[in-house]
Amino acid sequence: MKKDPVSPQYAFLVEKARELGAKDVKVIPAADIVVENRIPLKCRAGCISYGKKLICPPYVPTPDEFRKILSEYRYALLVKFISPAEADPVVICSIYKYWLDPEAPADRKEQATQFWKDHFNGTGAFAPMMLELERTAFNAGNPFALAFVNGSCRLCETCNVKAGICVHPTQARIPEHAVGVNMVKTAEKAGMPIRFPVQGHPELMALLLID
Repeated sequence: MKKDPVSPQYAFLVEKARELGAKDVKVIPAADIVVENRIPLKCRAGCISYGKKLICPPYVPTPDEFRKILSEYRYALLVKFISPAEADPVVICSIYKYWLDPEAPADRKEQATQFWKDHFNGTGAFAPMMLELERTAFNAGNPFALAFVNGSCRLCETCNVKAGICVHPTQARIPEHAVGVNMVKTAEKAGMPIRFPVQGHPELMALLLID
């Protein structure tokens, strides 16, 4: 197996991520992160959080802006988590419909509701984990280390969008897809492919830009 030339430098972050519960983790060149203009369009067309949270579009850097930011970083930590929620193959294909549509079949609605309950309860530690990795990298001499998380922010019941100021700036982090990162392609490129469509327990990815 070819040895990863950048891993030894940041082996402490790989070890820390595993210690915190990551399923898989790898240091990759920042240039290997795939950014596409079409990704935030899915936020606008298919996400119930669009425009409702300050760490989601349209309040975050555009893909073009993020490409410029990304060019100033050399490495990133790619972290994989496993959700404790188990996806029914039929329900997961229309998860929002079964969850939110009042006319959805009762059994499907119950399955969708249980899925999100298990998912949110079980993945609540993932964002704090990425913040801990950010802190660890910062304290090791990487002043511009910055975490990106999977999924929208859950810190407030209602985001302070009207005032335009996040009330938890030290804890809130942007989801990578919000700035255009194609995590499926990025993970595949790194040799850490994500199962998609989702089967069984969803595989979630997050990024830590290092320096």
